[in-house]
Amino acid sequence: MLWYILSSLFLQIGTLEKFDPELDVVISSKDLPVIISEGYKWAEGPLWYKNSLLFSDVPNNVVYQWKPGQGTSVFLQPSGYSGEGTYGKEPGSNGLIAGLDSSLILCQHGNRQVARYSGKGFVTLASIFNGKRFSSPNDATIDKSGNVFFTDPPYGLPSQDDKDPLKEQPYNGVYRIDTKGKVHLLVDTLTRPNGIAFFPDGKKVLIANSDPKKPHWYQYEVKNGRFINGRIFATLYGPSPGLPDGLKINKEGYVFASGPGGINIFNSKGKLLGRLRLPEPASNCAFDPEEKTLYITNNSKVLKWTIRH
Repeated sequence: MLWYILSSLFLQIGTLEKFDPELDVVISSKDLPVIISEGYKWAEGPLWYKNSLLFSDVPNNVVYQWKPGQGTSVFLQPSGYSGEGTYGKEPGSNGLIAGLDSSLILCQHGNRQVARYSGKGFVTLASIFNGKRFSSPNDATIDKSGNVFFTDPPYGLPSQDDKDPLKEQPYNGVYRIDTKGKVHLLVDTLTRPNGIAFFPDGKKVLIANSDPKKPHWYQYEVKNGRFINGRIFATLYGPSPGLPDGLKINKEGYVFASGPGGINIFNSKGKLLGRLRLPEPASNCAFDPEEKTLYITNNSKVLKWTIRH
């Protein structure tokens, strides 16, 4: 007798909603995403890295690697908390980025730091500001000079809120680690800073605020390493699942932002062009090098979406 195990791998998921004809400039494929991996507690931080996809499973404290034709395997464990015992609900790594030297840089919830993985262990890039520990670095990006920018909401603390007794910073900040290792506070007014990405010219930056009462994306001008003249770029309220979270901006300046409903696609002026509607919250996304494929972390699943052929 033969037994068959039903799997949803490579099944299509979601629907594409078009709100403006400009969406056709961004999405030329009629394909829908397919599930390439599943079974995670909360998948996050996708990064195309050395011909494979890396992503975090934050509650399980693991970075996984998906290779085309080979599937998924453990890449790094522990990924975000290397202490003894357990720590909070989301101790693992979250956002992942590649350094200019192709090293892997991780936002570590449990270790409360931004770190570089050396191949043998973690090298701290930043763990304190003004003598106080960060809460739980969440997401990050890097500029052409090698400065690392990251957000620090409280989601990795045991109670995941501002009242946690372990919280030391008086705000949920956005920071820059300069090329000499010095940390600079850039923004201290956002309630839940999360995803962060630069526009192609490097003169503007977009930051998601994952607060259900203030579900905004904020745009700032970048001047001499500082973020100035902040304004609301876009706002999306529910009731669809998800909040402004991870985001990516392609080389043409179009924004792919996880948020209410799935992946929301904006032009550079903040106009909502369309949405990839998903049944569960999307946490983040990442392009392949050619920007023809978007990889999406979608709650317990990881999706592959061909947007251009």
